[in-house]
Amino acid sequence: MSAASRAALRASLVVAGRGKPVPPYTLDDSMTFFCPQENLEGLSLPLVRAFHQWVREEHEPADVGEQAILLLLPCQARKPYALSPEHQAINAALLAAGFAPSGRGDWPEDLQTDVAPELRSNAPLLRDGLRLDRAVISEPFGLVPYEAIYRWRGALSPCSRYDDPGLFESRGLGSAWRVDSTSSADANGRHRWGDAERAAYVEVHNRLAQEIAAALERLASRYRAIVGYVTPTLTHRSFLADRAGRRAVGVPAARTTPQGRRALVGVGDVAPGLVEVLPTQEDLAALRARGGGRLPVDPLRHPLLLDRLVARIDALAAA
Repeated sequence: MSAASRAALRASLVVAGRGKPVPPYTLDDSMTFFCPQENLEGLSLPLVRAFHQWVREEHEPADVGEQAILLLLPCQARKPYALSPEHQAINAALLAAGFAPSGRGDWPEDLQTDVAPELRSNAPLLRDGLRLDRAVISEPFGLVPYEAIYRWRGALSPCSRYDDPGLFESRGLGSAWRVDSTSSADANGRHRWGDAERAAYVEVHNRLAQEIAAALERLASRYRAIVGYVTPTLTHRSFLADRAGRRAVGVPAARTTPQGRRALVGVGDVAPGLVEVLPTQEDLAALRARGGGRLPVDPLRHPLLLDRLVARIDALAAA
């Protein structure tokens, strides 16, 4: 592939990514990561490093409510995250269970959305003295508190101005526009990762898991429990789970690289028991039984799993 063709290919990915943020948010072209190598480079960007440091060392939860639970959710293509269909469904289930935003939140007045204000709010949720904080598992930002999805340090948040599908091999992007690409295309034009992509993926995965673990360990004493509600087969689950948890849902526990077989390390490996990961195997089995042995495309939006999430939060609150 010529240099011009490589540049055109990557430019086309950026153009597609510009449709994901909701105005007034716009895509920051420098914050686009379409393969593992770009994710690895992204971890060294000053903005990403500053955000990691803020979450790891400075962020403090709101001081409201008598007790608190932290709910971790997966990042979304549509940004800000609260406007995505998946987050809307999860937040609607929490509101239906009696939670209510503790404030308006800080979305911009000119945010172009018809999402209801109570679903739009990024303020902590309250119910009978229990505070429910929300945070997002993100590539490349690691842990994104909901309080930072609209604004961060006085400006529109960078966590709503990036595009990063580059750690999801199943999407078939490969890295053909890069001179260091080792990905290869099949007959349908979908790419599979090679040595360079797999090696970069392991490095990024483990570094982000360490960042998330460090932030959660610092904050753990503020919470009765930390719960991750994440799709069973995607990277967010792998970041949070331990080796056994990844194996249970069919997520790889290691990747083959030029340096040999390298283990993937999640929060559950670094800090066992710190995060309770949902849906459980029993939840997923029940959902598969309803779907003829298959999971729906968007399992986290399914009423059965949402009901079980709410039930688990209720149980933790009552414990």
